[in-house]
Amino acid sequence: MEARAIQRGVRQSARKMRLVIDLIRDCAVPEADAILRFSKKRAARQIHKVLKSAVANAQQAAQRQNTPFDADGLRVTYAVVNEGQTLKRFTAAAMGRGTPILKRTSHVEIRVAGVAAPAAPAPSAKPAEVKAEAKAKAKPRAKKARAKAKKKKTTKKASK
Repeated sequence: MEARAIQRGVRQSARKMRLVIDLIRDCAVPEADAILRFSKKRAARQIHKVLKSAVANAQQAAQRQNTPFDADGLRVTYAVVNEGQTLKRFTAAAMGRGTPILKRTSHVEIRVAGVAAPAAPAPSAKPAEVKAEAKAKAKPRAKKARAKAKKKKTTKKASK
């Protein structure tokens, strides 16, 4: 089950909001909720709204498909903050001039998905075999390096 929520035109710069969104990326929803609730950043409140909306959207999708829903099993799979439209304003400056003020906005997008059961890991090669393969790959490179070094020495002697 995957759901997403987008909030556009948030009146805060994307750069400041990215500091908070980086904290919750790839977290479980309850953990992300706790991080956002106790964060002192102003952006955390807006991002928390979007997270709650994404969870509610997942719940509605589960209801439509008539499947069981567990909000604690959800995980933040995708969380980005993009720049929105910049509001351009001017303020008075010296000698009758005006200096621009850029009021930046941002767009927040969060996707949540249910955690699938972890698949069994594929059988891996034995450590001794891996080391042998690494040595086999390294030998030809070492020979080439020695050959280049010899070539450089002979060209230096010839030029003298």
